[in-house]
Amino acid sequence: LIGSDVSRFEREEWVESVVLAPAERYIIEVMFGRAGEAVMENRVRAIDHASGSFLQRVDTLMRVTVGIESAAESGDRRRIHDTLRTHDDIVSEIAKYRPQFDRPVDHHLNLRVRARGLPRTIELMMRDDSAYFNPVEWHGTMAMMSWVSTAREVQWILRESSTGRENMDVAWRFRRGDLVKLRITNDRNTVHAMQHPIHIHGQRFLVVSRNGVAQDNLVWKDTLVVPAGQTADVLLELSNPGRWMLHCHIAEHMESGMMLVFEVVD
Repeated sequence: LIGSDVSRFEREEWVESVVLAPAERYIIEVMFGRAGEAVMENRVRAIDHASGSFLQRVDTLMRVTVGIESAAESGDRRRIHDTLRTHDDIVSEIAKYRPQFDRPVDHHLNLRVRARGLPRTIELMMRDDSAYFNPVEWHGTMAMMSWVSTAREVQWILRESSTGRENMDVAWRFRRGDLVKLRITNDRNTVHAMQHPIHIHGQRFLVVSRNGVAQDNLVWKDTLVVPAGQTADVLLELSNPGRWMLHCHIAEHMESGMMLVFEVVD
């Protein structure tokens, strides 16, 4: 694992897989050790809400044909690949921000959902599925519930804890050069809580902790996934003047309200 949305990680790491949400990017270096065909797959463990049983879902994303090369070429490339590097420039840059990691939170967003007017059977299913619940809903096993629910019945919400304002009523105004600490909590107790990939336009941020646990290998991001029941602390650097969006990058969540606009002035 080399980098993500806006920069390289402080340190390269070996990974078996990567969780990739809408709007996220990752840079992965792969060594193809033998000739033949290699397959890139999306593998998730879904849950059937009605029975509480797990289901494996595998989809092929890409097939790579690997040719034959000389043993000398392969050896040189493997030696380079097998060396995990520390990116001193990223470590040095982030070090300037570390004194701000433990500062008080400036703004707290609570991620929720409000449902009105759903058919009674669907409403009951939404409540009952909390008995078997994944923090990340890897696969849609209740297609009827998704099909029936529209923006008329379901509103996804970014609620500012200090004011109670929601979505486009949230009013943030910053100055260029400000550092702002955001706390984003995905409320597990709301009806059918789901994961949310939160995307911030025009700026970059560091995810400094999750559920109070400090992150030990940082990278500049513009998108983070917040699973149901999780809290993430983010240090946001405001560097680009203008009016910008913060929103969930699941399109139907944004369409049904889960977005706000903030302003950065000189």
